[in-house]
Amino acid sequence: MKKFIKSIAIVTAASSFLLASSAMAADQKIGVVNFQEIMGKIPQASAVMQSLEAEFKDEQAGLTALEKDIKYLQEKKKRDGSLMSAKEKEALDKEIGEKYKDYQTRGQAFQQKVNVRQQEEQSKIIALVRQAIDNIAAKGKFDLVLEQKSVVYNKPEHSITSQVVEQVSKLK
Repeated sequence: MKKFIKSIAIVTAASSFLLASSAMAADQKIGVVNFQEIMGKIPQASAVMQSLEAEFKDEQAGLTALEKDIKYLQEKKKRDGSLMSAKEKEALDKEIGEKYKDYQTRGQAFQQKVNVRQQEEQSKIIALVRQAIDNIAAKGKFDLVLEQKSVVYNKPEHSITSQVVEQVSKLK
């Protein structure tokens, strides 16, 4: 009999705990934000892309010119190869190989520089977005803000994405 009473007491305590925790969850204010949508809509993202294009324009032009040189030499070899001596073909192949190695080396260095700068600028933008989310969450008294990718379903009224876009767009 004592075991039965203890079991009922434990079940009652567990049920009241579950009811209390579900009531607490119902009182929480939760927001959802879509980072991808924000990054696509804020003007700072497109401004960063334009500034990076301008910053690396000369290096990109140099790589494009080198690529054209390589293509020209390859076409020359195809076109004039039957008229060239073995020594001329060998010299042309050597020149193509050297230009191609230079192209690869410069291209990899260029890509690394671009990636580093993109990450630097993206970090600045993400900091602005996080600041806006924190401000909106504080003003709206949100208990929790989740990234939309981690949410299976949410009602549209829980989304604060448009508010974040609006606030970040006002910042410089």
